[in-house]
This record gives sequence, C-alpha cells and structure tokens, in this order.
Amino acid sequence: MRILFPCLAVVVLSVTAKAQSTWKIVPGKPQTSWVADVNPAKPLPEYPRPQLKRANWQNWNGLWKYAITPASEQNIPATFQGDILVPYPVESALSGVGKTVGKDQALWYSTNIALSKPSGTNQVILNFGAVDWQCDVFVNGKKVGRHEGGFDPFSFNITSYLGKGKQQAIALHVWDPTDEGPQPRGKQVKKPEGIWYTPVTGIWQTVWTEILPATHIASTKHTPDVDASQLRVSALVEGAQAGDIVKFVALDGVQPIGEVTVPSGVNADIKIENAKLWSPASPYLYNLKVYLYRAGKQIDYAESYFAMRKSSLLKDAAGINRMALNNKILFQYGPLDQGWWPDGLFTAPTDKALLFDIVKTKEMGFNMIRKHIKLEPARWYYYCDSVGILVWQDMPSGDLGGNHWDMRSGQVSGFNRDKQRTAESEGYYRKEWKAIMDAAHNFPSIVSWVPFNEAWGQFKTKEITEWTMKYDPSRLVNSASGGNFFYTGHVLDIHHYPDPQMPDPEVFGKSGQALVLGEFGGFGLPVDGHTWQDKNNWGYQSFKNKEELLQRYTRSMNDLKKLIPLGLSAAVYTQTTDVEIETNGILTYDRKVMKMPEQTLKQLHQQLYDVTVK
Repeated sequence: MRILFPCLAVVVLSVTAKAQSTWKIVPGKPQTSWVADVNPAKPLPEYPRPQLKRANWQNWNGLWKYAITPASEQNIPATFQGDILVPYPVESALSGVGKTVGKDQALWYSTNIALSKPSGTNQVILNFGAVDWQCDVFVNGKKVGRHEGGFDPFSFNITSYLGKGKQQAIALHVWDPTDEGPQPRGKQVKKPEGIWYTPVTGIWQTVWTEILPATHIASTKHTPDVDASQLRVSALVEGAQAGDIVKFVALDGVQPIGEVTVPSGVNADIKIENAKLWSPASPYLYNLKVYLYRAGKQIDYAESYFAMRKSSLLKDAAGINRMALNNKILFQYGPLDQGWWPDGLFTAPTDKALLFDIVKTKEMGFNMIRKHIKLEPARWYYYCDSVGILVWQDMPSGDLGGNHWDMRSGQVSGFNRDKQRTAESEGYYRKEWKAIMDAAHNFPSIVSWVPFNEAWGQFKTKEITEWTMKYDPSRLVNSASGGNFFYTGHVLDIHHYPDPQMPDPEVFGKSGQALVLGEFGGFGLPVDGHTWQDKNNWGYQSFKNKEELLQRYTRSMNDLKKLIPLGLSAAVYTQTTDVEIETNGILTYDRKVMKMPEQTLKQLHQQLYDVTVK
C-alpha cells in the first residue's frame, strides 16, 4: 500500500497537468477571482443533489470534446473541433470555447468515461443537473433518450447500453433556438443588448453517475406543517414491488426524533414536537434519513434534510393581508438576483462562488432573494436553506411578445390581456414549470412561486396561478410580478422604477392579496475596469460615484419605510450584481467591488424590519 500512494499521486498530477495544458479561459471579458480555483481536471466536484444524497457516485465534469454542426446533422461526428470544459456553457469564457451556436446549428459533446457494467441487478443512472435546451443522449453510439428543458434536472438509466470493459462512450446532441423558439429561456437572446444577455447552450450543471439497486428511491417529497407540528413525507420508488416499504427517520442533529414507514408514493406524517422553526434569523435544518426495505432487508438508502417553516398571509389591523412567516408578519426585502457570471454565464465558476452571493446578500442585511427567471443548481438553494434567506422563485420566461402591459404611478391599469400561445408553447411552459416545482419543492427557503414576470409570455393567468396554488398549497403564489393583473393568487405585485411605490391600499388593500413592490431602483454605477464593455453601459438611473449612489439609495430606503405602515408587504431592489451591460448591481459583475458598504446597507435595511405593523 505504501508503494501505491505515490503512483496514484503521479497519475492524478499527470491528468491535471494534461487538462491544464489543453484548456485556457477565453480572454477579453471580466473574470471573477474564483477563476484561479477552477481545476480543469475536476471542476465543480461537489455532490450536486443535497436533498437526496448517496455515497456511491462519480462526477464526470471536466474536459470533453465538442463539435458545432448543422442542426440537421443527427449522426455523432467522426471528428471533433476541440475541448470544452464541462459544465460551463459553450458561449462562456470558462468553457474554453466562447462560441455562439444558434438555432441553425447543433452542439455535440463526446467523452469516454471509466465505468464498468455493474454486477448483479444493479443499475447505472446518468444524471444531468441541466442542459439547455433539447438534449439527445447516446451511450456507445446508441440513443438512450431525449430531454427538453433548459433548467430542470433529468436522468437516464444507461445500464443496458454499457459495453464490456471499463471504457464507455458518452455523446450528447444539443439544440437550442434561444429567443427564436417558444421554450422557456429567461433573458437569453441571440443579439444581447440592454437587459438581454448572451445565449447559454448545452451542459451548464454537473454531470454524474450513480450505481443503484434495480429497485431504488427515485425521489422524495417533504412538506412541513407548522400548525400541526408535523412533516408530511412520501417517496417514489423505481421498480417497486408489492411489500416494499420506505422508512423516513427525522433527526435533530444525530438524535432521532420521529419516524414513519410507508409504501412507495403514499403520504405519511412524522410528528415534530417542539419544533425549531426555520427563519432568516434562525435557519435551523433537521436531518432526514430515507431507507428502502424489502422483506426486512435494506436495499437502498439516502440522506436528506428538512426545515419547519410556514409561508402564509395574515391580516393586519386595517384588514390588509400581509406576507407572514411562521404565523408572524415579516417584511420581506431582497435584491433581484439573476445568477449570471462574467466567466461562466449561467454557471458559477466554483461552489465557493455560488455561496458567496448568498452570504454577501445576508451580510448586506437582506432577508430575501427574488431568483429572477432562472432555476439555480440545487446547491444554491441548499446554501439559502443553510444561511437563512427567503427565496421567491421565478419561472423562466419564454415566447415573449403579444401582451398588453401598462403601469402608471403604481396603479394597476386596465390594459391587461393574456397572450395567445400555441399548443406547443403552452406544453413547454407547463412541462417545465411542473418539473421546476418538483425539483425545488423540498427547499424550505423557497416561500413563494412566481409563474410570470412583466407579462413576458403571460398566458391563461388564472388557470396557471390556480394550478400552481393547488399543486403546492404550502407556499404563496405571486401570479405575475409586475405583469398583467387578474386578481388571482396571493400577491398583487407592481414594478416601479426608479422610486419605490405600491398599489393603492385604498383600492387594492381589501382585495385579499398582499401588496408588493416586485422591482424598483436600478441605480447604475459603472466602475472602471470592472465592466462588461468599456463604454455604453446602462442603468435605469446612473450616478457618477459611490457617494451619489449611496445618497440616492438612502433616500429610497426612507421612502420605502413610509410605505410599510400603509400595507406594503415586501420589496425587491434591482439588483445584486451588474449583469453584462447592466450596471445596476450593488456589486460589480466580477464581484470584486462593493458599490455601497455592507454595514451601511445592513443598518438601512434593519430600519425596514423595525417598522411596527399592527
């Protein structure tokens, strides 16, 4: 054994050196400081799914081969054009490629992985955190399946496609029409400008495999019920047989505090006595162990976690509904967070970078983040759960245009009309919205779903909103943040730039909806040496220096504070960081410059939470 360790070190160093010699970041754009920590032999090595964690897994991030071909080409290319660093999208600097693909071309990936066919009845599951947009997966030249959806995780059982020996060939065919298709795509456009950004094509989250028994836990669902002091749990089991049972064990640290045993797909409740309630002030997480048994024998096991928290509305003394957490009115204030990176686009360069934005947001005194038209990797929500940040989760928009939208002086106008979307477009939206809600359900930090933003592709508003409320009654539903208003859902949300405003409480306060300012601010300050481009950067209202910016922000906080006693439940400031030519961030795009001091911001924000609401 003493002889093997140096040999292993030599092999690892050799692989790392080879990866570094064939990969270089594309120059010409700002870089975050975490670029120096990116190991091309092992980028983003962390386990990607904290809510269903297993020990037997392999990470396949690293250098793959890529080719860009005509979109009509359906055969795996005989030759490839170079290396691409997975999981950074092909347009990003960190991919080492930095090329645009577009609707008329396809992106191919290829790699060989060292993976033997498992023994007995065990199965190999190939997992993708996210691939944008249409993805065909091949193993050893044979097509395994197709997935459509740029934001939700997906998996394929590849056991029957594995060949003899340890080398298996994996290939992907990816097609993404960006803004020339009807699919959800967020702010990506083929010609970036203003508030619209660089396209993201291909793999942009971790790729990994797990070896699982033929019958295994495919997913779990846990929903806290604070009022009843219990946690509702269920599990879906792949390959379940009659008599198979799933046991959930809840733990406070390492101490078991409750358990329940159920068949696959059946709901049951675990009593959580004297629950420690989760909040931004006290983000307590319980551990959860999940066992699968057949005839008394354990055949699968996974680890998870949960929190006890309640998201609801409460009426104040004036009869206006307000957002509440754990049956207490809580003013929610946070930044619009778009989750873009100058070096990785949709993909943070490292796990520490992913955590940084959340920690910095908490240090600035915000208690909430509106995650804007993007679903993040699961680890991002795990960090929100751990750090203690409320999350409003947007649905990524798509199929824009064709709607009427108008807002005047904070008052809701009458020019509301749903978009008429095609059956194909509706199908893509509904499929991905359900997939997103399923993937993110177990994260307690998410307290609100936001199906639409500013009428962007907004359609069948009442139907979509009511479906969302029924599908997940444990959270609030903000029907259309700053969009067309149909008095459905829990929230009436306006956008007003640059100054804070609110819906008229005399008119809308008795509507039964919480009154929210879903976007305001947008104060711009380009910082020399830290911008996406040298000139023509943009902000809703631009300032010359940090002092002017802070004065303007302070004035807005004073104005915002006056709206809270009138019935305002929450507000969202635009935005956490600069994004491409938008310089509205509190931080520069490269995260290297704070435009306003954290401690000053924290003091200003604390005044909002200190406002007494009767």
